[in-house]
Amino acid sequence: MYVLHKNTKVYFSSIGTGSAVVLLHGFLENSSMWNSIAKTLSKKYKVICIDLLGHGKTENHGYIHTMEDQAEMIKTVLNHLRLRKYVLIGHSMGGYVALAFSLLFPLNVKGLCLMNSTALPDSEEKKLHRDRAIEAVKQSPKTFVRIAIPMLFSETNREQLKIAIEKVTEEALKIKPHGIIAALEGMKIRKDQTSIYKTANFPIQLIIGKQDSALDYNSLIQQTSNTKVEVVEFPDGHMSHLENKNELIETLTSFIKTCY
Repeated sequence: MYVLHKNTKVYFSSIGTGSAVVLLHGFLENSSMWNSIAKTLSKKYKVICIDLLGHGKTENHGYIHTMEDQAEMIKTVLNHLRLRKYVLIGHSMGGYVALAFSLLFPLNVKGLCLMNSTALPDSEEKKLHRDRAIEAVKQSPKTFVRIAIPMLFSETNREQLKIAIEKVTEEALKIKPHGIIAALEGMKIRKDQTSIYKTANFPIQLIIGKQDSALDYNSLIQQTSNTKVEVVEFPDGHMSHLENKNELIETLTSFIKTCY
């Protein structure tokens, strides 16, 4: 299904009935990453999956897609569906968007799950890494995607999950370079959102992959210390929905229950 947000065509799907759960994909992904998880969750809940700006079947909106731009687009979709309360689950960049949404529209949020994500902004080193990535995309988007995707999996899973990695890569190759760059620019300037861990009036869960090369394990643990955030650790990499699928479904099901 499609809805217009500021003259930009946005793709989303909605399955199941009951309390609402919103699934937000990560960078170089699209809403299809949630297919099997959405199918399971939709047995008890209304599950909404949305293609973020410049990803999947959603059009590009500008030269920079800030996390706030993405959050406002999400709100347009959820308003269109006449939903007032929902649990947000965001993978990686989807977590950054869910954080921005939770700070913009806290009264609508019943719970927030950050999956392989962080509330910290980019460090100066990470910003340089984003700039290098932007240059790499400009030179050869296909090469960038083919190198970037396998690195998101733990080293031990790269051979084992070869077919899954090929499928993720195939989907990522459909994204226009403009969309990749706009997302990189948006992630680079995102704000420090760690204050939400102490101020939120709803449950928060942080899912960590212990071998996640995209995030710093110690900083994830540190940012949640002395807070009520539930931290769940999986043994593998950045792609928990593929590397630790069964445990993830169990974890998400349990978390959603505590929110409703």
